[in-house]
Amino acid sequence: MKNILVTGGAGNIGGSLVKRLVEDPDNFVVVVDNLFTGSIKKLPDNQSANWKFIRCDVNDFEDISYVLSSYHFDYVFHYAAVVGVERTLYNPMLVLKDIDGIRNILRLSKNTGVKRIFYSSSSEVYGEPVEVPQNESTTPLNSRLPYAIVKNVGEAYFRSFNLEFGLDYTIFRFFNTYGPLQSTDFVIPKFIDAAIKNDPITVYGDGSQSRTFFYIDDNIDFTLKTLKENHFVNDIVNVGSDFEISILKLAQLVKEVLKSESKIVHLSPLQEGDMRRRHPNISKMKKVLSRELTSLEYGIRAVADSLEKASPAGTGRRI
Repeated sequence: MKNILVTGGAGNIGGSLVKRLVEDPDNFVVVVDNLFTGSIKKLPDNQSANWKFIRCDVNDFEDISYVLSSYHFDYVFHYAAVVGVERTLYNPMLVLKDIDGIRNILRLSKNTGVKRIFYSSSSEVYGEPVEVPQNESTTPLNSRLPYAIVKNVGEAYFRSFNLEFGLDYTIFRFFNTYGPLQSTDFVIPKFIDAAIKNDPITVYGDGSQSRTFFYIDDNIDFTLKTLKENHFVNDIVNVGSDFEISILKLAQLVKEVLKSESKIVHLSPLQEGDMRRRHPNISKMKKVLSRELTSLEYGIRAVADSLEKASPAGTGRRI
């Protein structure tokens, strides 16, 4: 049996990963989350014999040291972090505390026999693109945002612990990943929630800023293959889609797919943090995933179905 720790396991990606990991009876999964942005509703429906949830703050050494000293973990997925552009802009000191969590996980893992740590970095480390697509080994990491700086520092910590102590790692640079567990603070579920209700869909600026959007099932399939087939040991890999779309066109697509009567309303641009483009080179990821990515239209319908099911009876608009 493999013992696996997932920090931030009550979030969008973490919770989706946990649900898939516990499907394998040969895995025993411990989930830790401080529930600042996560929710226990994102965990598996039933507490089974092969997983356990512990409310814990990885940034508190005493809190997390108890967990790692109580279990002999083979693998750690360190996904705990403060997320969301606006939230991280308005809480820069809170974001900087995540460095403590990175250091705690690394210090404890090297002393407790962990074989490899998987770290959730971010596309934000690239900042404003100086080349498109963004490549893992050649594109400079030039963002000045606190969130991105912390992720960059985290990457340096993992490389340093490998060189100094031989602790293996894999760094996932996640690009926008969406799915049924993502909160409506984020763009796709936010647009879908508004479209279902025929409420205005709000877009910052003229909406010409572009992103790629990666469906959660693709993310988790790739992650599990990376774990099981031992890919990207002591390496960095972009994890996302290479289909680029403007935010305005995304809003229009959501309306079209859901046959919504919502109006698109333009707000003032964000003063900081709304990068003009995100477009990763995912050639390394594609070789491992070895299948077509989920279409944006399918993902929109899947998230809409989830939001509809979660809505109180009599609210919203059935699609």
